[in-house]
Amino acid sequence: MKVVYASTPTQADKINELIQTFYSTIFPYYFSDDEIQHFKSLNVLNPTSEQMDSMGTLKTSYQVIASLQTIISILEEPQNKNRYKQIFEKNVRILEEFELFFPFNLENFNEEEDFNGTSLSIFSGSANTFLI
Repeated sequence: MKVVYASTPTQADKINELIQTFYSTIFPYYFSDDEIQHFKSLNVLNPTSEQMDSMGTLKTSYQVIASLQTIISILEEPQNKNRYKQIFEKNVRILEEFELFFPFNLENFNEEEDFNGTSLSIFSGSANTFLI
């Protein structure tokens, strides 16, 4: 008999929060709104309920959380990201093992693109919380 520990709702919330970070912070820096909208239509990092069920153990949910956090950390440091190419690829493979669609390689996040986070995005979070 094998004992498996179930993940908590907090871990599922954390996974969803990290996925939102990609759409609100990471993707707007590297891609246009049209491209991000296309990612949404392709279900990039959009787990189905079956996939969320497969991440229902502590081990798998922590692997997904750690992979998402690692990729975010690498992409938030554009100057040093090429140093971590192997780590990036390893974490993308982990996401693929759990069938989370992330069709990017590190070269897709090239800061030398024409669109490098200099304009506003509908996906970016607000700069403040004041209601006008």
